[in-house]
Amino acid sequence: MKTKTCCFTGHRDIPKKEYRSIKEKTEKEILTLINQGVTYFGTGGARGYDTVAAEIIIKLKKTYPHIKLILILPCANQIKGWKLSDKIKYDHITKKADKVKLLSQKYYRGCMHARNRHMVDNSAYCICYCRKTDGGTAYTVDYAIKNNLNIVYI
Repeated sequence: MKTKTCCFTGHRDIPKKEYRSIKEKTEKEILTLINQGVTYFGTGGARGYDTVAAEIIIKLKKTYPHIKLILILPCANQIKGWKLSDKIKYDHITKKADKVKLLSQKYYRGCMHARNRHMVDNSAYCICYCRKTDGGTAYTVDYAIKNNLNIVYI
């Protein structure tokens, strides 16, 4: 399964002027991977790039019903403090996911890193939107590189 799995990592904030381009490039790369036999796509359920990736997979499932969306959630209360519009998107995505894996019932320091490591440990590919050299996304990309994943930069 790992050889047919791709995870996503990216920033929560996507500049409005870049949003469409990022979405189009991500969809193109996902299609390339589907054509190479990748069928499982894992995302962490966060706002921003995770949401973009999940929404693309949900859309593509109409044409490619064999692909699967897997949500790896760091904790049950991940959406605490989110805006209502983001909570609605999250609810839609969780209902459309083929599998939801909850790593912890409660938030704890390091649970986001645990989620990111879990996704990388179970993937052969990583599509990333990373524009900074520090923070969770950069950490996850570095971890993916160290674990010899095939990295696709958006």
